Amino acid sequence: MRKIPAAVLGLTLVLATSACGGDDKSDAGTAAKPTNCTNKIVNEAAPRVLVWAWYPNMAKVVDNFNQQHTDVQVCWTNAGQGQPEYEKFQTAISARKGAPDVIMLEADQLVGFEIQDALVDLAPYGAGDVKKNFSDGAWKDVSQGNAVYAIPVDGGPMALIYRTDVFDKYGIKPPKTWSEYADAAARVKAAGGPVFGDFGSNVPAVTTALMIQKGAQPFVYDLADKQKITIKLDDQATKDVLTYWGDLAAKGLVGKEDQFTTDYIAGMVGGKYATYVSAAWAPGYLTGSGVGAGKDKGKFAVAPLPQWDAANPVSVNWGGSAFAVTSQAADKALSAKVAMGIYADEASLTDGWKTQTIFPLNQGVLKSDEFVNAKVGFFNGQTANKDIYIPAENAYKGAVYSPFTVFYYAQLQAQIVKILGGKTTGAQAATDLHNQVVEYAKTQGFTVS
Repeated sequence: MRKIPAAVLGLTLVLATSACGGDDKSDAGTAAKPTNCTNKIVNEAAPRVLVWAWYPNMAKVVDNFNQQHTDVQVCWTNAGQGQPEYEKFQTAISARKGAPDVIMLEADQLVGFEIQDALVDLAPYGAGDVKKNFSDGAWKDVSQGNAVYAIPVDGGPMALIYRTDVFDKYGIKPPKTWSEYADAAARVKAAGGPVFGDFGSNVPAVTTALMIQKGAQPFVYDLADKQKITIKLDDQATKDVLTYWGDLAAKGLVGKEDQFTTDYIAGMVGGKYATYVSAAWAPGYLTGSGVGAGKDKGKFAVAPLPQWDAANPVSVNWGGSAFAVTSQAADKALSAKVAMGIYADEASLTDGWKTQTIFPLNQGVLKSDEFVNAKVGFFNGQTANKDIYIPAENAYKGAVYSPFTVFYYAQLQAQIVKILGGKTTGAQAATDLHNQVVEYAKTQGFTVS
């Protein structure tokens, strides 16, 4: 699941500190056998690999792995979900000690650690053997050229969740384009209905995905040339997307609330929002937050994400995590085996999708009859995997992230706040965002084009 960064990581940067990682084995040779395991070790004689991860069903996943292996055991601990874990990892990178052997990271955070040589290229350790298990887009998200820095587990192909009661009451059909979305929003408001959606400042990853869907390419970056980056945030596509959502908010057609809050969830339950632009993991998140369990039970459905250009559909992603091997791993080959094997067995993947903990990226699951034809309870029995999420995942082409995703998200969030407050336009926000990120990149030693 997606966790929104709370602060900017202390990457003092990267270009100056990148020599602190790599394959330096000075710590690895003397690494003590990890003992602070949350889980039970099945084979005490086997070497252990320390794993940091926060999946809700991780205890079961680790037990499944350990029971199936006699040559290695996972010693698992939850070092925090998302940002808290990243901060601890950054501290360990700077100190050159204290990192786990294997770490769970979100796809959009990988490059920021890759550039510090904090992650191991898994290609020499057999990553290519599992490439066939994933779509091209999922694999692109964890790769740089021929190098592979993590093994995907779950993803977030995006779609449009909507309330069937609201749509039925006002005679609305799921919009196929964002133009139709705006028209439907205006119709519902004119008839005295709820706001149609929400433009939350604290979900900059969503806005970025919609920018990419419109045709924007915010960043071009390749680790082969660490000091060079292309930044393009003042393009017409970015301006159009920020203007579109800013106008909807200014007209009162969508809300301005931060998401993942108690008030927002209460609004979802109470029918305040007719739609929720979100990802395939959203049903699990909403169910866990109490949405769809009371008076709103059976009132949700999902449709394909509206398109900017119906003739040229683009699938985009929000969230998703993977397992990476850190440069401080005591045994990189054994750690790579864990990264490729943990949360990859049938029992763990089945538990993950049935409990709505993950949307699996493993093609073995995506093509299984049970998953394809599953009737999703949150969507009142709709076959959402087959009809919506699997096609979206398979159409996803991957994205290119910057080495400073957290800083970029923070600046985009600040610009959205200004848009919502009527202090700037979408076009001006894009220009200001571009200038801020370019200036930051230059201060960190990048050559920007």
